[in-house]
Amino acid sequence: MTTGHDVTVNSYAAAREALRHRELRQALYDEGDVVMADVLVNLHGSAHRDRRRLENRLFRRATNLRYELELFPPVVADTLKPHVESGRGELVSLSHQMMMNLAAVTAGVDRPDGTAAGSDRLYQLMMLFIEGATLAHYSGDRAAKRAEVAAALDEFDGVFLAPSIQRRRDALARMASGDLDEHDLPGDILTVLLRNLDHLELPHDVVVRETAFYLLAGAHTSATAFVRTLDAVFALDATAPDDADQARDDLEFLQCCVHETIRLQPSSPVAMRWAMADVELADGTRLARGDRVVIDLMAANRDPQVFGDDADRFDPRRVAHDGAAPWGLSFGSGMHACIGQELAAGGEVVRPGGNRTSAADGLAGLGGGRAGPDRLYGLVPVAVRAVLDAGAEPDPENSPVPDPDSARGYWARYPVVFEVSP
Repeated sequence: MTTGHDVTVNSYAAAREALRHRELRQALYDEGDVVMADVLVNLHGSAHRDRRRLENRLFRRATNLRYELELFPPVVADTLKPHVESGRGELVSLSHQMMMNLAAVTAGVDRPDGTAAGSDRLYQLMMLFIEGATLAHYSGDRAAKRAEVAAALDEFDGVFLAPSIQRRRDALARMASGDLDEHDLPGDILTVLLRNLDHLELPHDVVVRETAFYLLAGAHTSATAFVRTLDAVFALDATAPDDADQARDDLEFLQCCVHETIRLQPSSPVAMRWAMADVELADGTRLARGDRVVIDLMAANRDPQVFGDDADRFDPRRVAHDGAAPWGLSFGSGMHACIGQELAAGGEVVRPGGNRTSAADGLAGLGGGRAGPDRLYGLVPVAVRAVLDAGAEPDPENSPVPDPDSARGYWARYPVVFEVSP
C-alpha cells in the first residue's frame, strides 16, 4: 500500500491498543512475502477470521495436553539422547531439531522416506524458511536469500508436501466412503486446509506457504525461547544461585523463567501495522491512513508502569500489573495473538508463592487458567527441564556465539556439556 510515515509506539498500553485495533493491518512480514504471503498471520478482516476460526480447533486444551504429555516427551528424549551420550551438544541446532519434529506433526508434514537424511533435509529447508520470514532483519544479500528460499519452497513442495497431501486425500476419501471415522483423520493444519480448499479459496501455493509457516513458526519461536531461557538459567548460577537451584527442581518456577525470558527477549523485537484509516490512539497518538506503526515490543514489555521500576531486570518472581500477561506482548494480542502460545508456554500462569491467574490479556479465547491434573506447563518449559535434568552446562571451552546476520539477537551457536551426577 502507499506508505506515509513511520510512527513508533512504545508504552505497554499504546502497544496493546495498536495490536488490537481493527484498522491496523499486519506489516511485519512484507519483505518476507516469499514464504509469508497470504499465510494466516498476514491476513486481515474476514479472510483472517474465517481461516483462524478453522485452525483454532487444532489448539484446544485436550490436543495441547496430548502433545505435552504423550507426543513430545519421546521427541525430547530421542533428540537429546545422542548429545547426552557424547557429553556435548549445541543448543541452537538441537532445539530447532527438537521443535521441528513436533511442529511437523502440527503442520502435517510427513517424512516419506523415514530416514535421518530426510529429517536433516527438512531441517535445512525449515531454517531457510525462517530466514525468508525474517528478511526484514537479514543483514546479508536479501535478493539472493529470497531466491534461495523460493527454491527451498519448491523442493519442500515436491519432496515433502506432495506425499503428505496424497496421504490426507486418501484418508478423506476413505472417510467419505465410510471406511474411516473422522476421529481417525490426521489432526493437523494440512488436513484442515485440504478439507476447506473451496470454502477458503486456497490455491496450491498458499497451501504450501501456510504449511511451511506452521512448520517454521512452531519450531523457531519455541527453539529461540528454549535457548534464551537456558542462557538465563545458567546466568542465575552466578547472580542468584538459589533461583538457579529452584529452576532446576521446580517446573512451575521454570515456567516463570520461560515467561520472563520471553518478556525481555521477544522473538521479534517489534511488531508492525499499516494504518488502513485515520486512527487516534487513547494516548493521543495520531495515525494517518498509510502510516506504518512500529510497535516497540522491547520497550512495551519493559514499561515500568506495568512491570515495575526494575522492568529491565530478569526476575522470574515478577508480578505484572494492568492485567498484563507475564510474557508481556511477545505473543501479540487481539486477532493476531499467537495461535500456539498455550502449547508453547502453558495456559496457566503460576507466580512463585502460589498465586494463579489466567493472564486474560494473553490467553483470551485459548482456554487458559485451569489448574488440576490437566495442568499445562508448555512445551518450552518441559524441553528446558529435560535439558537441565540431563546435566547441561555451558561448555567452558567454547563460548556461545551471537548470530552476525540477524538484528534479532539470536544465537548462532551455543555449545554445552552434559555432566549428569552419578
